[in-house]
Amino acid sequence: MDQSLAGKSIAILVSNGFEEAEMTEPQRALIKTGATLRTISTETGLVNGWHGKSWGHYFPVDKHLSEALGADFDMLLLPGGERSVAKLQQSAHTRRIVGHFLDAGKPIAAIDQGIQLLAIPGKLRGRLLAAPEAYRADLTAAGGRISDEALVVDDITVSALGQDQLNEFVEAVVKLFTELGSVRKAA
Repeated sequence: MDQSLAGKSIAILVSNGFEEAEMTEPQRALIKTGATLRTISTETGLVNGWHGKSWGHYFPVDKHLSEALGADFDMLLLPGGERSVAKLQQSAHTRRIVGHFLDAGKPIAAIDQGIQLLAIPGKLRGRLLAAPEAYRADLTAAGGRISDEALVVDDITVSALGQDQLNEFVEAVVKLFTELGSVRKAA
């Protein structure tokens, strides 16, 4: 079994209404690499996913968003989900954690609405992203560059438009996180 991310800690940032598959598919793949994944949320105790057209499963929250520090994690996963992202955008703690990852050059993977969370003024510094039309203006204003591709890997970020790219997104996330995790181990 591949343990290329053993010793690495990955934060999954969600709130009620996150797209369940956009969290669980990358989570499953990253666990196989030996990474430790922690669910960070605005919720306490349990967070409720969204599956298809209705509420999905409950997942345990490892740490409340207000108590989490970006410095405690090596990588960040931002699943989509309209309700989840809307709630996360209301929190200064979300901007603090995402901003830390962008400033520190730590790997970030964002899919679907989760890409919106990267729109922190001045933090994107020319990073190339895949983004749905609705979020392009905010991401550009934050310093990002928008690609017409449905999946983009750019230095430390992986972004994908949505669930149609989920399999490719998971593969790209595992590859990027493993490559960057190996580089950071050697450093």
